[in-house]
Amino acid sequence: MNWISRFHLRLPSREKLLRSPGLRWLAPWLSHPKLWAWSRRGVALGVALGLFFGLLIPLAQIPLSAAAAIVLRANLPAAAASTLISNPVTYGPIYYAAYRLGNWVTGESALPAEIPPSSAVEGSTGEAEDRSDRSVWQRIKALGKPLLVGLSIMATLAGLLTYWIVDLVWRWRTMRRWRQRRLQ
Repeated sequence: MNWISRFHLRLPSREKLLRSPGLRWLAPWLSHPKLWAWSRRGVALGVALGLFFGLLIPLAQIPLSAAAAIVLRANLPAAAASTLISNPVTYGPIYYAAYRLGNWVTGESALPAEIPPSSAVEGSTGEAEDRSDRSVWQRIKALGKPLLVGLSIMATLAGLLTYWIVDLVWRWRTMRRWRQRRLQ
């Protein structure tokens, strides 16, 4: 049994999902057959949507990719599963790469490495604490633009590239099967 067959066995059926109490209210939207069909276009679009939302948005990735899959009639299980590209293990490298890319694209200089001394934070005067808090806030705000630009670029490129790769691999496997049938 290959990995695709094992994956299909582990997925809940459409009927089982529609009968579950938490999802019953979504039945009118989830009942469309294209959302569950394993077609070349549907799977490629589902994986692309999942990667796009998985990289771009740190929270609520699965509901957003599922909503986009419903609107675009992409494969819903592929969209939900591919959001798992970003997880607690991969957040660090993804966000670091996105920040560096955004830094390079926007031309903004990297943040200074020095951190305010601990004596200023633990000082007895409220003014020293206020200055250090402002410094930390300024550093966090400075991360925002390069990180957002980098995540947007990475998510868009990953989505487009993934759609193209899944489509090509699907066509290649189909052509290979046709050739094997002709040779038999």
